[in-house]
Amino acid sequence: MKALTTTNFNFPKQTDVYHGKVRDVYFTDDKLVMIATDRISAFDVILPQGIPFKGQILNQIAAKFLDATADICPNWKLATPDPMVTVGVKCKGFPVEMIVRGYLCGSAWRAYKSGVREICGVKLPEGMRENEKFPTPIITPTTKAEIGEHDADISKEEIIAQGLVSAEEYAVLEKYTLALFERGTQIAAQRGLILVDTKYEFGTYNGTIYLMDEIHTPDSSRYFYAEKYKENFANNEPQKQLSKEFVREWLMSNGFQGKEGQQVPEMTDEIVEGISARYIELYEQITGERFEKAVTENIEARIENNIIEYLNK
Repeated sequence: MKALTTTNFNFPKQTDVYHGKVRDVYFTDDKLVMIATDRISAFDVILPQGIPFKGQILNQIAAKFLDATADICPNWKLATPDPMVTVGVKCKGFPVEMIVRGYLCGSAWRAYKSGVREICGVKLPEGMRENEKFPTPIITPTTKAEIGEHDADISKEEIIAQGLVSAEEYAVLEKYTLALFERGTQIAAQRGLILVDTKYEFGTYNGTIYLMDEIHTPDSSRYFYAEKYKENFANNEPQKQLSKEFVREWLMSNGFQGKEGQQVPEMTDEIVEGISARYIELYEQITGERFEKAVTENIEARIENNIIEYLNK
């Protein structure tokens, strides 16, 4: 199985390129071409091995959810000319990520367990347990970090005070975030899943706020299986998850949390194939469709040809 970990294209009318942690974004005069590579990151560190089909899975899930939520708010997607590519409008992004949590788990649980009772200005009830559902979903934003930096928790009040987003704009982001999460929750429930938490990114295009980037993918979201949730919670047992959290847990169990001096554990072929299989499992579970693997013989040429063909239309 081959994985795409780097790209170096030069498209017609290309003006710039940005290589993110997992996505490579090519800018043309009036469009943005986002390539979902097979790179994988955790704790804001790009891991040394790519995961076959991960980019295709993320791109196709995001495209489906962008289409399924287009009635809630405008989004950046124009087309998906290749299984690993989305072409869209160029938005000016807000420098914050809107993280919404329906359940207490992951980093929020780790903080709560250590005694923290307020995250991003949101007060948390006493006596909560791991994986417990919040009375209503909470929004815990983070700053949008530059390359090499870590995202940082920030409150709504700090965002507005620092002028990162105006009060009027933030009200719209908050409204869209909760509505998108509710739609994602409904779709997940139809597939026997619980949408636990996720993140959204927004920007402006021609003065209108747009939803950007991916949504409801295993890189940006956490899912539980609904069937055993109540039983596992009652028995204080771990929830079966479909998210990238299993990668973080594997790293932590091998002594890596992205801290200085720590080494990424060896990613054997078995580990890589196992992660790929988990991504495919999530795709099929959340979409209700069988995953069709794209041809990987010459991924770069396939992507380049499909993008050029689209841009030349």
